[in-house]
Amino acid sequence: MCFGTFDVLHKGHEHYLSEAKKLGDYLVVVVALDETVDAVKKHAPKNNQGARLKNLQQLGIADKVILGRSGDKLKIVEEEKPDILVFGYDQKAFTNHAKEELQQRGLNVEVVRLKAYHPNKYKSSLLRK
Repeated sequence: MCFGTFDVLHKGHEHYLSEAKKLGDYLVVVVALDETVDAVKKHAPKNNQGARLKNLQQLGIADKVILGRSGDKLKIVEEEKPDILVFGYDQKAFTNHAKEELQQRGLNVEVVRLKAYHPNKYKSSLLRK
């Protein structure tokens, strides 16, 4: 399972998803809600959550693409019960203590943080400009 905003899909996202897919046999991708993007990034996404969800589905890498949840961001992990959580190199929100918080909820989930893929070229904040 991996997470993201995926506002402007680019090669960095494709790399992130492809690498996450290699770690298991089924990939669930959670797309951040518009309200979450606004709260975390302090700006609204360029594309709304429905468009971002559809774009990821059309990309065809993930086996399942779903919207995140309001409130408890780890609730969706409890619902989906993945073996592995994959975070991007620059994902900080809700990730620092995810493993410990999930263990407290009775879930033993491996956490993997992937390395950057050309971050000076493929980063949403750069491409949005």
